[in-house]
Amino acid sequence: MNFLHRTRGAVAALAVTLSLAMPLALALSSAAEARIGGGGNSGSRGSRTFSAPKATPTAPGAAQPFNRTMTQPGSPGMGAPAAGAAAKGGFFNRPGMGMLGGLAAGFLGAGLLGMLFGGGFMSGLGGFASIIGLLLQVILVVVVARLAWSWWQRRNNPQPAPAYANTGAGTGPTVGPGAEAAPAYRSGFGFGGGSAPNQPPLEIKPEDYEAFERLLGDIQAAWSNEDQERLNQLATPEMASYFAKDLAENKANNDINKVSDVKLLQGDLAEAWREGDTDYATVAMRFSLVDKTLERGTNRLVAGSETPIEATEVWTFARRPGADWELSAIQQTT
Repeated sequence: MNFLHRTRGAVAALAVTLSLAMPLALALSSAAEARIGGGGNSGSRGSRTFSAPKATPTAPGAAQPFNRTMTQPGSPGMGAPAAGAAAKGGFFNRPGMGMLGGLAAGFLGAGLLGMLFGGGFMSGLGGFASIIGLLLQVILVVVVARLAWSWWQRRNNPQPAPAYANTGAGTGPTVGPGAEAAPAYRSGFGFGGGSAPNQPPLEIKPEDYEAFERLLGDIQAAWSNEDQERLNQLATPEMASYFAKDLAENKANNDINKVSDVKLLQGDLAEAWREGDTDYATVAMRFSLVDKTLERGTNRLVAGSETPIEATEVWTFARRPGADWELSAIQQTT
């Protein structure tokens, strides 16, 4: 019995620590991910919205699934806005939380709240008074703690993809600081087998890669200037609607996010395909930027710094006949 009481005390102490630390972690993460897209996964990739893009040397990890999209499962193309489309909101429904948010919310509701409001740590899970009930709660604590730790490390220690050298077919040129003549992307790379059935292969040309790099800087600049009209020109209506919502949230919080010195360090093509009359290209990009959040009106630094940071994201662009490329989706990498 003494062992049981000691174990319960240790579990309760750990639970209280988690309950206090998690809101702080979320607040810090929110401040650190104030850049465009919020460090989340938004937009649509046509019929490939619910399939992960291929890994590349720039982004060898898997791209995270979308938590904000208007494409419905099974619908061709971008589709119409879904009635229950995922949207940002709620304490644990933040971009990138996923399973961690669900486990943490359930655990806090079942165990922590019962303990904190006097019902005892065991009562929150239906009054399990047996050792089995205790062990289940210990397992939950361990799972939540490990997920929280791994998530926190991933968010705060982005692993840059190493530059790669041209070794023949299927590889790209070295890209990175000091590489003067090498293009940022694989120039003239024909993506065989990437198109839909009965469609000719879609070739991404050097001018397309230049457009992608230009959009990276232009979109970041429009976001930093809170220029919604410009964002409407550079992104699909779906992505522009997400940007408008995020900017409105910044204003409600009396914050303004300033992004500057955006520099592409490395990039390559993941997929390129055609659906009907719409071209799609998904590219992985590793770039540096200065990301600061200021208090609106006073310019007091709220988060970030003048020190450049690096980010690796997967961006999808869409192009219709007679139109320029537009940003269609942003995904984070694991």
